[in-house]
Amino acid sequence: MAQQALLPDLEVLTSQWSLLDHAQEWSDFSQASALEPGQWTSSVVFEGMHCTACAINIEEALMSVPGVKSAQISAASHRGRVVWSADQTQPSQWMRAVAQLGYRTVPANDALANEARREDARKMLWRWSVAGLCMMQVMMYATPVYMSEPQDIAPDMVQLLRWASWVLSLPVLFFSCMPFFKTAWLDLKQRKISMDLPVAIGMGVTFVVSTMGTFEPQGPFGAEVYFDSFTMFVFFLLTGRWLELRLRDKTAGALEAVMNRLPDAVHRKSLNGLWELTTLRHLRVQDVIQVKPGEAFAADANIVQGETQVDEALLTGESKPLPRSPGERVLAGSLNLTGTVEVQVLSVGKQTRFGQMVALMESAAVSKPSMALLADRVAKPFLWGVLLVAALAAAWGWQDSPAHALMVAVSVLIVTCPCALSLATPAAMLSAAGALARAGVMLRSLQALQSLAQVDTVIFDKTGTLTQEDFSLQRILTREGVSDQQALFLAAGLAKHSLHPVSRSLVRANVHTSDVQPQLENIQEFAGQGVQATWRQSDNRDGVDNRKELRLGSAAFCGLPSMQGDVLQACLSDQEGWLATFEFAETPREEALATLQALKQMGLRVRVLSGDGQASVSHLAARLNIADAMGACSPEEKLQQVKLEQAQGHRVAMVGDGLNDGPVLAGADVSFALGQALPLAQSKADFVFMASDLKPLVATFCLSRKTLQIVRQNLIWAAVYNFSCVPLAVLGYLPAWLAGLGMACSSLGVVLNAMRLSKTLQFDVKGLA
Repeated sequence: MAQQALLPDLEVLTSQWSLLDHAQEWSDFSQASALEPGQWTSSVVFEGMHCTACAINIEEALMSVPGVKSAQISAASHRGRVVWSADQTQPSQWMRAVAQLGYRTVPANDALANEARREDARKMLWRWSVAGLCMMQVMMYATPVYMSEPQDIAPDMVQLLRWASWVLSLPVLFFSCMPFFKTAWLDLKQRKISMDLPVAIGMGVTFVVSTMGTFEPQGPFGAEVYFDSFTMFVFFLLTGRWLELRLRDKTAGALEAVMNRLPDAVHRKSLNGLWELTTLRHLRVQDVIQVKPGEAFAADANIVQGETQVDEALLTGESKPLPRSPGERVLAGSLNLTGTVEVQVLSVGKQTRFGQMVALMESAAVSKPSMALLADRVAKPFLWGVLLVAALAAAWGWQDSPAHALMVAVSVLIVTCPCALSLATPAAMLSAAGALARAGVMLRSLQALQSLAQVDTVIFDKTGTLTQEDFSLQRILTREGVSDQQALFLAAGLAKHSLHPVSRSLVRANVHTSDVQPQLENIQEFAGQGVQATWRQSDNRDGVDNRKELRLGSAAFCGLPSMQGDVLQACLSDQEGWLATFEFAETPREEALATLQALKQMGLRVRVLSGDGQASVSHLAARLNIADAMGACSPEEKLQQVKLEQAQGHRVAMVGDGLNDGPVLAGADVSFALGQALPLAQSKADFVFMASDLKPLVATFCLSRKTLQIVRQNLIWAAVYNFSCVPLAVLGYLPAWLAGLGMACSSLGVVLNAMRLSKTLQFDVKGLA
């Protein structure tokens, strides 16, 4: 019967998923691999999950589909990342494999996902209400039996009360318990196990034992019925699951809120000038859309009509509203605050900075820290152990009282809860990740949050990290016969192909810029060192191909001896040697000194590794009270210093610009990148600060330590609960209704404890701002 009931739903879902098999739909929830042609990475949400065993079952089902390369599912966030080959499978095929286990797959950020989630919440609330109403009535019928002596109530009246309780338990069994039975049945069909299987067995055994006692009062099970315990623990379980769902919306849901910030649909101007409602997947570059006050901009765009103020705090860290008028740019994900505007779309989806932020957050939402992986490994053996202990408990007491023995087994099945153990780490980590996202700190991996709490050494890059990104060009020294303007013209032409702060300062300094640019070929940037290119002179009149090899960067990169002086310098050279030197005035960030002092007070050791000259690095280090500062470091030398620290037993965090420090960021235990000009898709840092300042750094360190503390508390609580309650249940001291209450409270305690993290970071960030 259950299988027949599931088939129509499965067929309907399959027909819906078949629409996702069209290649043009994949980009909405998937990203093509740049290294493996035909390989896609899809971000999806799984509905109906309740525990780590569910996530493991889904991963196994996905990996059984030919063409699925990898699958990573988070039980806490209900999100997953599936890597698959378009040559071997289609989305509908691996989604159907998941549906056969009883779970529904929805593309991440799908417009219908939130509505489906709300519908599921309404159904759960109805089931909870029915269980609560019936529980109260059953308890009313059970109270006279408990409160009176055996001879006070006639046997016929006792039997009548049993029949009334049986009738009132039927809606609980066939409506409120149905999700548990449905999942358990599918588990048995697939020869798998999840948390719902022991719970469903406990529910079914309790009802069957009580029913046999009602129909055969003189039989072996007729001494007592347990309809009150049955309805009570179903009510408690549903209460716990509903509250847990609501609390998850405030922990893991904090990430969801940021990722789902864009509107589901927008008003687009059609060719005839009328406004039509369309979804984001049909939005294209050059489209003109209307954005009203209170709505988020759906794409990066230019304002074509109207004026307003926008909130870009999430994207740029700017807390104040910014005015925007026709011709100015607005960013996807920013909020329109005051006026209705019309904007022309410049970029959509993953091409926007908001889209790149979402990619980072999706990576964090499905990642699993090492502490969570340990809980995952014990989840399934734990559940099999529960079934074994329950069976042994029933067998031990069967001869004395079969009914009591079965109810002891039911208590064991219900009270044991791997959910608390499996949620202990991800619930806290996701709560912290959500708080970080709201504060403008993007997290790539939850493991980084765990590793950060163990860091004892922080290494900073200098230029653009400890100093302001805007440098003032103070002086230009040139070779004889080369003018300052010509040197700046060539340097700015090279600098346009680099994102280094010095390069951006050179471009800004070239105020006499025109449409004429140096003709450069074979342009190549060397991270942390400089840029080289071939300059083909356009004023050659003798017909000879006059080309020069130009280099812009450090003195070592240009093949020059180290320059003297304590100012920031950049050199320009050609094949003849030195061409020019540019000297800049650099200013430490306003928050740099306070940030470094706070890190030292936390017991962290601070170092500086920079590619700039030693004199310049030492001068800045003295101003910021940094004792250990090393200059003239190549990226390889920076990485070597990090490896040396790690070899000495130190845990190292690296703070840089996220692009020019790529190798050392990847080699550090934890890495940070900051700056609004950073292409997020190219950054390899674990943490990315959306604001171009160091203010969130101390708060992030504090949050990581608080997170690890709460994770330990959760793990201790889960272990103490299970190791204390299971023996009580085996010995018969824990009735089924109390077991259900204990199971619900164990998971709720973990999630409630994790919720404390979101408040912690908000306070710290405001305190530093």
